[in-house]
Amino acid sequence: MSLIQAVALGLIQGATEFLPISSSAHLVLVPWLLGWPTPSLVFDVLVHWATTAAVVGYFWRDWVALGRACYQALRSRSLTDPQARRAVLLVLGTVPAAAAGMLLKDFFESLFARPVATAGFLLVTAAILTLGEALRRADRALDSLGWRDALVIGLAQATAIAPGISRSGATIVSGLARGLDRESAARFSFLLATPIVLGAGLVEVVQLTHAPDLVLQAPLLAAGFLSALATGVLCIHWLLRHLRQRSLYPFALYCAVLAILCLVVAVGMGYAR
Repeated sequence: MSLIQAVALGLIQGATEFLPISSSAHLVLVPWLLGWPTPSLVFDVLVHWATTAAVVGYFWRDWVALGRACYQALRSRSLTDPQARRAVLLVLGTVPAAAAGMLLKDFFESLFARPVATAGFLLVTAAILTLGEALRRADRALDSLGWRDALVIGLAQATAIAPGISRSGATIVSGLARGLDRESAARFSFLLATPIVLGAGLVEVVQLTHAPDLVLQAPLLAAGFLSALATGVLCIHWLLRHLRQRSLYPFALYCAVLAILCLVVAVGMGYAR
């Protein structure tokens, strides 16, 4: 992998982790379309940690408030504080994806070697985004979220383990389906991403102890990490502003066009998977 490829893949990871267009699809399809080498495990782990740092850093005030509220709730044995209730809902919403990741890890990992399947799932993301906007209900604020809402959004997050299904797209749309306004749905989606992405990153770090040539890869790893971190922060900020007044339809169109392009290329190559 060259330095330019490392920066490009870092930018792609940082943008697509938070925009509802599937980071996993792009990390499978872009190297496949361009004939680039498959990124190493170390590189994948580092750029995922960069996007984790981006979402934690962007929402650090939220996490501090949630932590304080949890501490006070434990002392008072009460969940009257909206922030304490939100923390409980985030835990509840994390459970489905954590369970799916542990039980179906090998199956979902096998899909990452199948670009055609990934493109097919990207079409599913386009349909999800389109239906989410078309069926969007009355606007609710984030403080109105209940345990049923959190569980539905958590189940949507679990489906996004498959490459091509956008995690942010699935969770934002499920929030819209439960009546949240776009910005509240996106904020809860980003907060909900933090525990699952952090947990997955911790699991992957264990594998790095056996990775060769860490020192030789350092410039590429640093370039990918920094580009993913910077792009991640910018895309979170931009998407929250975008969703205040605009829809998800442009992202649905983008996913559909990219998926169809990849399927056409696959047919031309005689690619069967």
